[in-house]
Amino acid sequence: MTVADLLNGMPFADLLDIDVVEAADGHAVAELPLREEHSSVPGREIAHGGVTYALADTVGGAAVISLHHKPTPTVDMRIDYLAPATTDLRAEAEVVRDGRSVATADVRVEGADGTHVADARGTFKTGGGEDGGAWGGDSPEDGV
Repeated sequence: MTVADLLNGMPFADLLDIDVVEAADGHAVAELPLREEHSSVPGREIAHGGVTYALADTVGGAAVISLHHKPTPTVDMRIDYLAPATTDLRAEAEVVRDGRSVATADVRVEGADGTHVADARGTFKTGGGEDGGAWGGDSPEDGV
């Protein structure tokens, strides 16, 4: 099973229709077709900030998972919204630091029309648990 297959099987990603199309060697790409249900404005398709954030978080996690091949929960994510998202979205992530217990990924989100929608930086837990999991002990992360 590939990293993309694993993340595309995540119920939340399925709910939002996030599709991880590439995830390897610390790099990942994901797409989200904008739907009316994603909108923050009645009668118009303008993505709610949470939709953009979820896309950035998912693709950033995919980039980190592609290096560790195990769940890497998000510790923190900062996002700058630069323009309204009014078309389908594409996000690209690159791991910029991969440490023993955390990794950092930068994410760029663009609209299908080329609009630079957002930039994000996420920190993801990569290790530290005695059982090999990121948080240690009994946790639900076995299924990501």
